Amino acid sequence: MKRPSASCSVLLIAVIAVASWSNQIAGAAEASKPNIVIVLADDLGYADVGCYGGKIETPHIDRVAAEGMRFTDAHSTSSVCSPTRYGLLTGRYNWRSKLKRGVLGGLSPRLIEPGRMTLASMLQDEGYYTACVGKWHLGMDWVVKPGKEVSELSIEPREQVFNVDYSKPISNGPNSVGFDYYFGISASLDMVPYTFIENDRVTSLPTEDREFLMMHGRENGGRTRKGPTAPDFHADDVLPAVARKSCEIIAERAEAARDGNPFFLYVPLASPHTPILPTSPWQGKSGMNPYADFVMQSDAAIGDMLAALDEHGLAENTLFIVTSDNGCSPQAKFAELAEHDHHPSGPLRGHKADLFEGGHRVPFIVRWPGEAAPGKTNSQLVSLVDVMATIAEVLGRANAAEDSISFAAALRGEEGGREHLVSHSVHGSFAIRRGPWKLLLCPDSGGWSAPRPGSKQAKELPPVQLYHLEDDLGEQNNLQNREPEKVQELTSLLEKLVADGRSTPGPKQQNNGSVDIRTGMR
Repeated sequence: MKRPSASCSVLLIAVIAVASWSNQIAGAAEASKPNIVIVLADDLGYADVGCYGGKIETPHIDRVAAEGMRFTDAHSTSSVCSPTRYGLLTGRYNWRSKLKRGVLGGLSPRLIEPGRMTLASMLQDEGYYTACVGKWHLGMDWVVKPGKEVSELSIEPREQVFNVDYSKPISNGPNSVGFDYYFGISASLDMVPYTFIENDRVTSLPTEDREFLMMHGRENGGRTRKGPTAPDFHADDVLPAVARKSCEIIAERAEAARDGNPFFLYVPLASPHTPILPTSPWQGKSGMNPYADFVMQSDAAIGDMLAALDEHGLAENTLFIVTSDNGCSPQAKFAELAEHDHHPSGPLRGHKADLFEGGHRVPFIVRWPGEAAPGKTNSQLVSLVDVMATIAEVLGRANAAEDSISFAAALRGEEGGREHLVSHSVHGSFAIRRGPWKLLLCPDSGGWSAPRPGSKQAKELPPVQLYHLEDDLGEQNNLQNREPEKVQELTSLLEKLVADGRSTPGPKQQNNGSVDIRTGMR
């Protein structure tokens, strides 16, 4: 048998070298995809965080800001829970869904439409392992007992809470919209059922009928909705369990991530939303009240996740976002916090549920080493609905979401991005923002602060409100009478955005039921 010639040997070596080099390049490209962690706090106010001027100690969130970029004009799409979560995961304004006002209950069926791309399913397509740990609150299809029913688009009343067969598998939950793994609770921690869910099953049958204090140590401060509870379930265990499971997933996926197989971890905390129940080590820690203690414990949970990333050498290639689903709730006891010079909404008017800035302007911090300049503050207008387009751009994908606009340029310190924003309140009221101008299509707060919808005070006010936020961040001087052309301009823009079914380039889309921008009704 003839030995190969020298020239053939050289050629063979060259081919092997090129193949090896190509594989290394491909591996490097895969490794360049960042891991993604999004922590969505529940009812954390704009100024509840130290780096936004708050008096509560939040060293771990402050660390994310020091090592990343802090946005000062960031907004949830709604001033309450379920709608904001829909917008974050779909890149679509929540009011385009069939949920036109209010929030879902713990037994509500799936809200995200079948076949709709989500942030999780998009990342699955890109080879990511996807996990959600925490409060879902976007509906899932429980097995309803024969002849019984549960509310579809609202919190279920007491007479419905045992209408579900909790022993049966759940369909159309997080696993159906792109998550490989789910662990958490179905909705807010003051809604039934009180039991953990892992993927499509409860981890323990809710065979008891219980309720929990709304705030630690306040026996006269109200209680959560009473209903089915697992014997081993305690509300104050939820935050530690979410933090522990999140860290476990980081540890489990670390080796694969270092080998170029990234993960997406979505952590929708159930805190500091009610029930406000800090565990024993955190009780009294703030020196203010239990809400402030709970904020500190939530910050520590974020610190645990940061430590897990550091421990496994993943921090440098992880895009880490910390934000909130809406403004702070009055359940925090604003008067008590004010005694310590702490104001959850800071300079903003209003709070959770409102159309005023305090209802939907939220802390929003992005840490991405080597990409987002550390310690920078950015005043560009952004929204949680923009996360999907931003990550799509990072991964070199076209943006398919109707209302998501990338802020990747902002992370690079460049101008551009969102020019206008639609906001929505608990009662379905609309506001639209363009530049410094903000128009509220209602005479009232749209939510829970004064003037409340339907109140005598609201009935005596002009039908719309127009504010120039650069001059009047506190929304005190209604300019609607002086600027009728601006009112018409913004009204026309909102009407167009609703009618087109999208606010990004592309074909018009059909909405899930038309909506009246002045009443919020279908």
